[in-house]
Amino acid sequence: MAAKEILVKKYVVRLSDHEREQLAALIRKGSSPAHRLLKARILLKADVSEAGEGWSDNQIIDALATSASMVYRVRKQLVEEGFEAVLSRKPRATPAVPRIFDGEKEAKLIALACSKPPKGRARWTLRLLENKVVELNIVDRASDSTIGRTLKKTFSSRI
Repeated sequence: MAAKEILVKKYVVRLSDHEREQLAALIRKGSSPAHRLLKARILLKADVSEAGEGWSDNQIIDALATSASMVYRVRKQLVEEGFEAVLSRKPRATPAVPRIFDGEKEAKLIALACSKPPKGRARWTLRLLENKVVELNIVDRASDSTIGRTLKKTFSSRI
C-alpha cells in the first residue's frame, strides 16, 4: 500500500545513509528544539529508500500527532531546499518591528541627552527626552522605553 502512495506523491523523501544517521543521532540525543526533532522523525518515517520505513502520511500523522500540512511542508522543504534547510530555521529577512532610531537620529538623541536639561530640571528624564525628540522632529514617535534602550546601548548614562 505504501508503494502505491509513493507513486502519487509530489515530494518523495529519499535519505542517504549519512542523512539517516544524522537524524537518528539528533533524535537519540534529544536536546534539540521540539520542531527540529519532529521534522527529523517525519523524515525518518517518510523515507522510501531501502533502509527507510516508507510510511504513508496518515501513518505519520497518527504516530507523531502532527498535521497533514506539517508533513507536506517537511517533504516539500527537503525536496526543494535540501537536507540542511529542513533542520535549521531561516533567519528573518527584516526585523519584526523596524528601528525608530537609525545612526543619525541616535546621534541627535545622544547629543540632546548630553546637553543641559530644560530650565527648572536638574537632569533629563526619559519622558522629557521622549517629548523633546518628537518636538524637534527627530522622530515621529518614540516611547520612553525605546529611548532608554537606545541610550543604554550606547552606554550614555548621563540620565
